[in-house]
Amino acid sequence: MKVLLFLLLPIAACSQNYADLVKLSYAYSFDSKFENTSESTTVNTLEAGLIFPKVINQKYTFISGLNFDFNNLMLYSDTDRTNLYSTTLRVGIVSNFSEKWSCTIVLLPKVASDYSSITSDDFYIGGFAILKKKKSNNLFYRYGLYTSSEAFGMTFTPILGFYFVSPNDKFEADISLPVAANLNYNYGKVSLGFDYFGIERSYNLEPENSLNTYVEQNRWEFAGYLQFNKLYKNVLLRLKLGYAHNEHKVFENGDKVNFKFIAFAFGDDRTRLNPKMNGTLFAKVEFIYRIYFD
Repeated sequence: MKVLLFLLLPIAACSQNYADLVKLSYAYSFDSKFENTSESTTVNTLEAGLIFPKVINQKYTFISGLNFDFNNLMLYSDTDRTNLYSTTLRVGIVSNFSEKWSCTIVLLPKVASDYSSITSDDFYIGGFAILKKKKSNNLFYRYGLYTSSEAFGMTFTPILGFYFVSPNDKFEADISLPVAANLNYNYGKVSLGFDYFGIERSYNLEPENSLNTYVEQNRWEFAGYLQFNKLYKNVLLRLKLGYAHNEHKVFENGDKVNFKFIAFAFGDDRTRLNPKMNGTLFAKVEFIYRIYFD
């Protein structure tokens, strides 16, 4: 669900006066131990996101973009490391109904697997709709729903949140639960902050020993960060350190849940094929290209 982070922001329609058009990040999760074994794995994660807003008129803005992520880790305690890839296209529109109300609707088709060979099992489709209400020049609320087809079945996530910036533009709170939360205070050249985001997605795997499997990724990150606001023109640098709940569950293809609502799985009688992974500390570096509207 992290792909939502780039599109939950308003496009100059409400109080927020910027948009992050490019995000690049690399994260390293330290030893995540496999339960009931002496083995552990590190997790390397590379992510890139682009968004291209195109203003049609005062009421409509067209959105296109691309998101790519790469994960490298051991899925079992006694095997080689596995590469997991996901490429997501974003196509949508922002509609401004009035000075107070706007809506964002985005379609999210993607290809997610180990990319050993691309088949129809690697394709998934999702989307979300976000309704925003401007309360004041410093505050707006958001209400929405995200849904996606995944290897484990359909998932549905309601989104509730708000954006607030203090009158002096120093303190900022950007909340979209249960997907993301970001609190920060601007000291001029640097900002200090805390953020959270949650990921739930799946990757199809190349058949091994005649067994077709997939990975269900459940990752929740909690981190404090130091942000350099003037690294180079519109480029920001963010250094993070925190804790990640880091699960990559392997199941046989066709072993699905009825549906998922937020993190709750209904009709889940699947048989997990790999051991449980414990949470771990992680470090992350992010580069952000930000444009301002004022």
